[in-house]
Amino acid sequence: MSTQTVDLFLLEELEDTGRTSAVPAGDLTALGAVAEWIRSYVLQPHEELVGHGGTVCPFLPVSVERGRLWLVSEHVADGGGSVVELMSGYKRRLLEAERSEEDGVNYDVIVVVFPDLPAERAKGVFDEVAEQLAVPSYVEDGVLFGPYYQGNQATAIYNSSFRPFESPVPFLFVRHGVVDDWKFFLDDDEWLGLWGGRHGEAAVRALAAELRRLPWRAAPGSGQGRSS
Repeated sequence: MSTQTVDLFLLEELEDTGRTSAVPAGDLTALGAVAEWIRSYVLQPHEELVGHGGTVCPFLPVSVERGRLWLVSEHVADGGGSVVELMSGYKRRLLEAERSEEDGVNYDVIVVVFPDLPAERAKGVFDEVAEQLAVPSYVEDGVLFGPYYQGNQATAIYNSSFRPFESPVPFLFVRHGVVDDWKFFLDDDEWLGLWGGRHGEAAVRALAAELRRLPWRAAPGSGQGRSS
């Protein structure tokens, strides 16, 4: 599998026929479907996330606003390599991009869309990427991968019955990890440990900030503060 020669596209560039003239029609349709889903769903608040106080994804709105979210299409049925190799290449491309870091956060995201990957095969293909790339990519480079496809059973942090990872076309994102990712890792001791090792003092501060918002000082069932 060879990486396409066309450039990565910002959301708004997909509507520029001059920029997309070399993209096959089927690929452009798939990219457009994902772009519209991001705009109308991921970047919007949702009634099933009452109390969350923000959009379905808190990270992507900043990426889009700063022009740091790109989409590209790739095929899995043309042979010539593995999706693992492909995503490893996009990870390198992310790391080599000119950094736009503000407030200690790099909001660069590459969304790799797979127009010819059936949704029922996506989990197996993306699981292989996770098994081979997820841990070393995070430990060595602080990079994360995220799978989206119809039938993805992963649930939202703030609502265990809400499934926000079901996209109209399968895709994997690759992005830089941030200190707030602890919310995704909290129930996984291995990943929480990797997160703590990467962020160090910032990790302690992030958890402390969250604890200050919670009534953890109250005695169970009493509503009163402890004396010691």
